[in-house]
Formats: sequence, C-alpha cells, structure tokens
Amino acid sequence: MNYRELRLLFLRRFSMPKERSIRKIIRSFTIAEKAIFFFFVAIFALSSIALLVRVNNFFLAEVPTEGGTLTEGVVGNPRFINPILSLSEADKNLTSLIYSGLVRITPEGKIENDLADEVNISNDRRVYTVHIRADAFFHDGIPVTADDIIFTIQKINNSNIKSPRRGAWDGVEVEKIDEMTVSFTLRQTYAPFIYNLTIGILPKHIWKNVSDDEFSFSQFNTLPIGSGPYQVERVERNSGGIPNFYRLITFPDTSRGTPFVSNIIFKFYQSEETLIEAYNEGAVESISGISPENTLELKKSNARIITSPLPRVFAVFFNQSKSKVLSNKEVRQALNLLSPREEIVENVLGGYGTIIGGPLPAGIYPWTTLAESDTTFEEKLATAKELLNKAGWKMNETTGLLEKKSKADTMVLSFSISTGDAPELQAVANELVEAWSKLGAKVDVLVFETGDLNQNVIRSRDFDALLFGNVVGREADLYPFWHSSQRADPGLNIALYTNGRADKFLDSARSADKPELVESSYKSFAKELEAEVPAVFLYTPSFIYVVPEKVKAISLNSLTVPQDRFLGIRDWYIETNKVWKIFTD
Repeated sequence: MNYRELRLLFLRRFSMPKERSIRKIIRSFTIAEKAIFFFFVAIFALSSIALLVRVNNFFLAEVPTEGGTLTEGVVGNPRFINPILSLSEADKNLTSLIYSGLVRITPEGKIENDLADEVNISNDRRVYTVHIRADAFFHDGIPVTADDIIFTIQKINNSNIKSPRRGAWDGVEVEKIDEMTVSFTLRQTYAPFIYNLTIGILPKHIWKNVSDDEFSFSQFNTLPIGSGPYQVERVERNSGGIPNFYRLITFPDTSRGTPFVSNIIFKFYQSEETLIEAYNEGAVESISGISPENTLELKKSNARIITSPLPRVFAVFFNQSKSKVLSNKEVRQALNLLSPREEIVENVLGGYGTIIGGPLPAGIYPWTTLAESDTTFEEKLATAKELLNKAGWKMNETTGLLEKKSKADTMVLSFSISTGDAPELQAVANELVEAWSKLGAKVDVLVFETGDLNQNVIRSRDFDALLFGNVVGREADLYPFWHSSQRADPGLNIALYTNGRADKFLDSARSADKPELVESSYKSFAKELEAEVPAVFLYTPSFIYVVPEKVKAISLNSLTVPQDRFLGIRDWYIETNKVWKIFTD
C-alpha cells in the first residue's frame, strides 16, 4: 500500500448501518425521553467497561518488578566490610550483600553455585574442584579468576591477618588448575566443607598492594568492592570520619538474577535505644537484633515482626587457666546446677528462646533441648551447697562468701563475668549473679563494647568467665569451638578445653559420612562436657526481624546468623506490575 492509498483510507468516511434511522428516532424523542435514553446508554457503557476490566483482571497476575527502597537500621558502625575480617553485625550485614562466594545457600538451606558454575567432589570427598563462571565479575568490571580465590584463602590462613575464619580453613590446600579453576584438598574427609565455599571472595587487584600490617586499616574495608548482588553507591561519614550511612544499589547480573529491590540504605546507631527511636520516628523501616523487651512494645504497635530460631549457643565459658576458683570442678558443677535457665528465657528473652544443656543449639537433635526441671530453686540450692560443703567450702559469716582453706592460702568463691554491652547479655549476667550470690559467691560483671570484647578479651583469653554466644552454624560443626587444637587465637575454643577423648569424638563427627554417625559422636562428646563442666550452657535465642509490610517474599527458613536474612534477597520485592497470566511463566 502506497502513501496515496493510505491517505485515502484515513480520509474516508465510515458510516454505521441504520445510522440515519437511529438519528431520526432519537430526534423524535421528547426532552424527558432523551434524558432517560442517554442515562441508560451511559449505564450500559459504564457496565460494559467495568465488565471488561473485571474480565481483564481475571487474566492478569501481579509480578515483582525492579524498584523501591528499604531503609534498615543497625546498632554499631561498620569497620571491616571484608569477608575475612568482619566481626560486628554491621560488618556482616554489608559483607553478605556486597561479596559473594563460590557457592551460596538458598533460604531453604540448599547449596547452589554462585561464582562457580561447577563443583566436583572426589570419591573420597577430600578434593573439591571448582570452575569459575566465565561471566563472574567484580563491581569494578574486572573478571573473577582463580588468582582471586587463592589470594582470599591465603589471607585467611595468614597468621598476621588474624582472620576469625582461619580455623575453618586449617589444613586445607588450595591449588590453581588454570585461570578459571581451583582445587581444595583436605587432610581428611570433612562433610561440611562445602559451606566453606560460601566465603566472600576478595579482588586481588584491589588488595594485592596492601601489606599485612596495613590490612586491617585499609580504606577498602569501608569502601568495599565485591561481586555480590549489591554494590556501594554512596557513603556518608560522621565528624570523626566513621561511616554512618551506606546506600547500596543493585549489581546487574544476568546469570544469577538482579535483585528486585533497587536500593538498600543502612543507617547506623550507637545503641538499641537510639535505633528504636529512629524506627518510631520513621527514619528507618526495618531493624533486627533488638531485645525481646522492645520487641513486645513494637508488637503492641502492630509492627510486622518475623522470628526464626538461631543456631547459636549462649553459655558462660570458664577460663580455668586464669581463675583458680573456677579450676575447682565442684564449683563449676554447683554454678551449673544453680543457673536459672528458665527464668532467663522467660524474663530476659520474653519467651524468644529455648533452654539447652549442652554445646549444640536447640532443635539440631531431640536431645539438645533441655526439658524444664520440676526441681525448685530451693532444692537446687540445697544440693549445690551440699556439693561444695563436701569439697571443703565453708561460709565466712562476716563476708557472706564461701571460702576454701588450705595450708598455703584461703580461696574465696569470687570471680568475674565478662560480656558484651548488649542489653540482653547484661540482663542475663544479672540473672546469673543474683542466683549464684545465694550460693555464697561474689560475681562481678564486666561489660565491654563488642569490638573491644572481641579484640582485647576473647582473643587474648583475658577473662575469668565469659558470657558469650557461639554461632554453631547450619553444619553444626563443634570442632572450632572445642577441639584442643583451637585453644589459641584465632581458634574459637574460648574455654581452653583440653580432652583427648573429646578430640576423638570431634574428629569422628567431622569425618563421618552418615548423619547417624555424626549424631552418635556428638552425643558422646556432649557427655564428656557434661562430666567436666567447662561451661554453663544456657539457651538458644530466636532471631527477631522487624520489617515493613511493603517488602514481600521474605523467607527466613534457613537462618544461621542474622545476616542470613539476606539469603533470599534476590527474591524480595516492593514494586509490582500486572501482566497476563499466560506470560508469567
């Protein structure tokens, strides 16, 4: 059809059949008849439009689309946005979004390839060969290669770096096969090793010129470049130069999928009180890690609260090498007997926790959850006093404290508990002090800022007793926390526990290829701890997440640590579009 024919088509007048007759009939109507006629025509037209809309909506489906912003508040400022150094919750939250590993964990707890496109495991399960995706890039556009993988693992194993992840890589040899392939060789079979491959990968081209001494002070710890689903767009700092605002934007990724939520803003606060105040004022929309007491208040205001059990073990770990009092087994037994677990879960956690009596979190196995005792506190107190009395502890009526005399000196039942500055931990410590003081013990509570606690108390093992939470993880590997080889930093055996039989049980659990063998080894190990009482195990907490209704598709099924709430971040969405159902697949 040429231009002339097309023009004639548009200029042509079209007429409706019987149009003249219809017009003649309408002209014959009276004014009243015309009003009624056009009224019903309008009703018919509107009804037809409404019907068409309903029919159209029936065939439409709402689907997620890119867009929207989530503003999250966090207690504490980030210092190490670095997968091999991250310590605080602020560090870990940002690290989990900015960095990615060779594999990742889905919200359902399954393992999927991330930077890797193939992971092969040898028949003896000691060699893991990983091939990197050809389209894996860092945020600055540089490809991810085998050199980056090897560089990251070498930094973890470097004793000068003091990475808290070092224990998990002890004895693992990494080798470059080619530019896009690496292999990991284990000394012995270790079934949970696949989880090690979730560690975020550092870009060697960014970090290679940073010396070991400068590593923890590098600007790249607060201006990170990774390969994760989000990248840093803007950072704001306070007058002291400390970051207090991060805006993250999505990192386009066709293979793994770009997240729907376009922006995630993190704001940092110095205390839970200021965080709650910011939430109430609307400065932030989501918060986590808040105390149960504040959770109950937020629940009254109809906030959307999501909870999930955390595989953490909160306990009081005894440093027998520093405290002479705690080196007495009968003292540890009495303190364990008189520990108010039920009261802690009810009064401090508001019911958001489960009491435990061993090194594994509640829910891992049926026997890891401690049943509530029918024995009264007074009965427990009498038993504990009798236990100490038989061991030679006598009450000093002047001081009100128990003492044990020997030829050399007099030992007083007195020690300190070191813990973090979280309100929950301080409240738990106070519950313990109140209970143990009735036994005739003088217990001082020493409170430290989280970073100070990690750096100057835990690492140096400078404490009598430590109220702390071990993140056992989904693989339930107790080796880093209790094996005698892990007593020194960066090992996590903070009780400095040594027991040859216990070591054998831990080794067996690590190498077992059947779940029932793992459970059997851990059950035997738990009995060893029960007999020696190197720690008083208290509870497994629940994770509490306050998040706005606008954010959809949040799944916390496989939560291990708080930052695991972002495992399914690519599926979260705020904005939606409507499309015909036939196109949704």
